[in-house]
Amino acid sequence: MIEAWKTRHTFMDKVNIVTKLFLGVALFFFIIFVHNFDFMLYLAALMLVFLLCFAGTKWQVVATFVGMATFFALTSSLFMIFYGDGQHVLLEFAFVSISVESLVRGLHLSLRTMVVSYFGLAIAFTSQVIMIFYSLMQHLKVKPKIAYAFMAAFRMIPLMIESVFQLRNALKMRYQMISNKNYGGIQRLKHLLIPLLSQNIRKAHRLAVAMEKKGFHDGKRTYYYHVPFSYRDPLLIVLLIAIIAVAFGCAHYLPITGIVDAR
Repeated sequence: MIEAWKTRHTFMDKVNIVTKLFLGVALFFFIIFVHNFDFMLYLAALMLVFLLCFAGTKWQVVATFVGMATFFALTSSLFMIFYGDGQHVLLEFAFVSISVESLVRGLHLSLRTMVVSYFGLAIAFTSQVIMIFYSLMQHLKVKPKIAYAFMAAFRMIPLMIESVFQLRNALKMRYQMISNKNYGGIQRLKHLLIPLLSQNIRKAHRLAVAMEKKGFHDGKRTYYYHVPFSYRDPLLIVLLIAIIAVAFGCAHYLPITGIVDAR
């Protein structure tokens, strides 16, 4: 997570990434078997509250990502809404047929996507890339050569972005001196892509040689950063179970739509 976006640190920042990933995968498989519409509605709302409370990130950033996740969740269900089967037709136009059943199934799918997306954003906002790979090496026995290679690749991304802006500025100055027909369309793309590829290949080669010389091999090694498990890990598990239990209780005692099977 980009530290410039952080405004505060919550207990979830200290939870081991292995625990968070395990809970994310478990939540994904759990909601597959949930067909109660009200349950998913309450669960999505509570997961959004969970994200807002424990993200510890600037509200503008959280709002932007939440808006994007919600938008893609809703648009992902449009095919099911527009072309699904159903007996109670709400709108029919040409080959588009929206029924009550297809609308419920589509929105139910969107709610599933929202739940996983909100929890995934909470993980992203409270995790550092370096700690992810250190935890994978220390607890899941991922080979150091693979983990460090991924860390190096992540470190290369800002350098690549910086190279793009530098090259664009250089080309703007160069284009003032030559005819427009020599750098339009595909030529402009070639002037940008080929230097970028050559520069980044050279950087990657130098980085690989440096890592090899520093002893980044698959043998036994020590770590500067240690990512242990703590009392916060079971606390997050209990909190997630409590959210699911509250959502289930609200759906049972305070139903909104009364739809118990959205299949």
